[in-house]
Amino acid sequence: MFRKAESFCRTILQKPQQFRGRQRKEMGIGVLGLIPVSSPDSLKKVLQTLSGKWGDVVEDLESLQVKPMKGAMTNEVFMVNWPTKENNFHHRKLLVRVYGEGVDLFFNRKDEIRTFEVLSRYGHGPRLLGRFAGGRIEEFINARTLAAADLREPEVSALVAAKLRDFHGINVPGDRNVLLWDRMRNWLGQAKSLCTPEDSEEFGLDNIEAEINLLQHECKQHEIGFCHNDLQYGNIMIDEDTNAITIIDYEYASYNPVAYDIANHFCEMAANYHSDTPHILDYTLYPGEEERRRFIHSYLSSSGDEAREEDIIQLLDDAEKYTLASHLFWGLWGIISGYVNKIEFDYAEYSRQRFRQYWLRKPQLLSSKSSQM
Repeated sequence: MFRKAESFCRTILQKPQQFRGRQRKEMGIGVLGLIPVSSPDSLKKVLQTLSGKWGDVVEDLESLQVKPMKGAMTNEVFMVNWPTKENNFHHRKLLVRVYGEGVDLFFNRKDEIRTFEVLSRYGHGPRLLGRFAGGRIEEFINARTLAAADLREPEVSALVAAKLRDFHGINVPGDRNVLLWDRMRNWLGQAKSLCTPEDSEEFGLDNIEAEINLLQHECKQHEIGFCHNDLQYGNIMIDEDTNAITIIDYEYASYNPVAYDIANHFCEMAANYHSDTPHILDYTLYPGEEERRRFIHSYLSSSGDEAREEDIIQLLDDAEKYTLASHLFWGLWGIISGYVNKIEFDYAEYSRQRFRQYWLRKPQLLSSKSSQM
């Protein structure tokens, strides 16, 4: 996950104290100074290979600059640029993604790279430029990352809905079975193995498997598609000249019910990862029925055929139930992340809010008999 950039660092080779002490100690400072990598030599080789292909040889690393991308919660992302050989007033840009420590618990990195390459061939997202030990280098997309408020703009929301429908239709080779439920059960096991007895009791982990089983039984899955599974505003970019939407970051992508992907997108409207308290969720911002209906109408109508009222109603209902799955999914993610990830984010409080919202909404969204289970 990454969002909009902070101000430029003066050069990549800044003094070590300008990097967070804990991360510098645990991850090490690589050849690119502010970029922590497990193998700086491998990153340097990839950059030199790319610069040779482009005719912009990187000999003086002090000529490079780095722009840390604010708000990352799974990986750390940096924009790197250097003066082009032909014109020192222009810079060539790319992204360096450093994989977060311990986050391979959440997904298979090889599958993610394969997905990245497949989607690139379909014209989705950036191109993969190179890989190094502990991360990869990607094409820099000249587009604006959405802000939280952009999701509330009807025109932008309609563009996102149409792009998501297109995304769901991508044919990614491999297992096409729904991953959601097994992934949550796996994460539950990981959370239990990591948690202290006190944390396990606080989050009620002994009760979560029964809730997963209940949701799997209650939630319909009329249509399965290739889902992003993390469609928050920072993973959506817009070219303001053409209004073209690009969906980025596919760590959690898999085949799932499309209603789940839409539900997760709605839940993300409660978040602002650029605030002073990025872990705090404001559920008064969860979209109302009219806003959800407008999104789903745009989603279903994007193929050119007018959406049928019964299909809109069905998807509205299904998506609402799947918000419960989203709360459990990211609640478990937050618990695990709090133990394995070094990024500065209050994962535990984030999890508390997701679980709190689950228990609050469950009686309203499931049948009275089921909600009492």
